[in-house]
Amino acid sequence: MLFCSFRKVELMTAKAKNYALLIQQAHSLLAGETDLIANMSNLVALLFHGLPNLNGVAYYRFKEGELILGPFQGKPACMHIQVGRGVCGTVAQTRKTEIVANVHEFAGHIACDAASKSEIVVPVFKDTKFWGVLDLDSPAYGTFDEVDKKYLLELAPVIFGETANLRQETQHH
Repeated sequence: MLFCSFRKVELMTAKAKNYALLIQQAHSLLAGETDLIANMSNLVALLFHGLPNLNGVAYYRFKEGELILGPFQGKPACMHIQVGRGVCGTVAQTRKTEIVANVHEFAGHIACDAASKSEIVVPVFKDTKFWGVLDLDSPAYGTFDEVDKKYLLELAPVIFGETANLRQETQHH
């Protein structure tokens, strides 16, 4: 039993180290670039290829009361998502991260890729204002956890030249 606990800590440490490297790479990759589409495109590609077990990574921008697809990696994705619909729409409504171990158990889940089994969606803020979401999908159950949440909340706004979401999701109502 002790071995299992030790192994889990070891895996979490490896995951955290991977994210620390991705954060360094993201800052280097986007340094000096002001074009938002270029930054989103490169960050999505970095995450898609730098994290294990992913089949989709996408930014969705909050515009005119809905989420609209931005740069992504993976199979074709839904282009418009209503607030409150699916995991992304729920995050747009609550402004809080959703970690879904099994998307088939999430009421109203939108299946852009039928192979997706788990998902994490983090809210993205720019100048303290809700801007959109960053959505990661996995073909395996239970892929995402609090470690992913911590680092994705830090990585998501790097596209604006910021190092962290300026407004904490816990402050939203």
